[in-house]
Amino acid sequence: MGTADTAATRRKDPGDEARRHERQRPGEPGRRDPAGERPRDGDLNAAGGARPADAARPGRTTDIRPLDGFTVGVTAARRADELSALLRRRGAEVQHAAALRIVPLPDDDQLLDATRALIGHAPDIVVATTAIGFRGWIEAADGWGLGEELLRTLGTAEVLARGPKVRGAVRAAGLTEDWSPASESMAEVLQRMLEEGVAGRRVALQMHGEPLPGFIEALREAGAEVVDVPVYRWMPPEDLAPLDRFIDAVVSRSLDAVTFTSAPAAASVLRRAEQRGVRDDLLAALRNDVLAACVGPVTALPLQAHDVPTRQPERFRLGPLVQLLCTELPRRAQPLPVAGRSLEIRGHAVVVDGELRPVPPAGMAMLRLLARRPGWVVPRAELLRALPGAGRDEHAVESAMARLRTALGVPALIHTVVKRGYRLALDAAPGGEKYGD
Repeated sequence: MGTADTAATRRKDPGDEARRHERQRPGEPGRRDPAGERPRDGDLNAAGGARPADAARPGRTTDIRPLDGFTVGVTAARRADELSALLRRRGAEVQHAAALRIVPLPDDDQLLDATRALIGHAPDIVVATTAIGFRGWIEAADGWGLGEELLRTLGTAEVLARGPKVRGAVRAAGLTEDWSPASESMAEVLQRMLEEGVAGRRVALQMHGEPLPGFIEALREAGAEVVDVPVYRWMPPEDLAPLDRFIDAVVSRSLDAVTFTSAPAAASVLRRAEQRGVRDDLLAALRNDVLAACVGPVTALPLQAHDVPTRQPERFRLGPLVQLLCTELPRRAQPLPVAGRSLEIRGHAVVVDGELRPVPPAGMAMLRLLARRPGWVVPRAELLRALPGAGRDEHAVESAMARLRTALGVPALIHTVVKRGYRLALDAAPGGEKYGD
């Protein structure tokens, strides 16, 4: 593979390759989810709702979607609309604030310089890490009038594709990958390269906006010359106001979960919170009340460095990330047996005997306080402190409580204890005391 003639024979008609690749994709036939994932048996029903097993749980009906009543934050810069649509289809309210902006590829001088350097001195190995990044690189090179030269150069190299999507992008460009890991793991790519030996070899690494801890260092220690190709770069948002409102929503617990699809986005949120002097408040919310859902382990690193617990799906895709939320958030809202009913408290709504009922913010604040000690009396003064902007008038508690009972639809769920306060009418456990600790 050392001549341009060899490269020419390796390039095939892009349409034929793309069609062949599509035929070879695994999975059952059927319409794809917008996240690019084929639904697997038992994942989501045809309406995009909960699994059949979830629908059969006591206190739920098939009318309740898994994310009904929850608010989820989206920090993505690209594919934000796609992720938001997936979440809304499952019932979530979505608050979006791009934590970063992407420098357009044709305007990126760093990418242009790296492309010229590779054309002038061809690499021995090319590592393609993302489909969108690889396609964007080729398109940007075409715009600079370097597309054919770049493809000829890459055609002389050993091409490693991180996963099936990247493999498809490589083939669509008229190239053929030499190897692709079944795990879609960069760790497996690194292991293979080190086992085969990279001493004295020139490696072009298509970066994808996220750090690759130890990857480049390990190659260089093994004797490789590494040229990183920054196919897109992250910059802070031009308008920081939406991100500031987003951070305030996390701190105030107005969000039930926050999704992160890149490590730079997670780092950007933390950095902006630190600039505003609220990083400790943000971390406290993420550690205790707001679920941090990351698309993969690399994305989670900036949060884990600050002891924030994170959850990641087994497959690092948007579809599984949404499915993770569909499982985790309802699991956090365990039903309570109250006044002979099943009461499930979600982010901005409750589920009473399988019926979703929206609750105003003041009522939800009081209900959460009552639910922390179900069955026990909570004094009016304590409830007053939980009301946003209520001042010192305890009559505000009575007014808010009346609206809360109306929203619940079953006033008997909350008992008034004269001259003391209010309590949830928790049902006694069979064979046990009426109220536990």
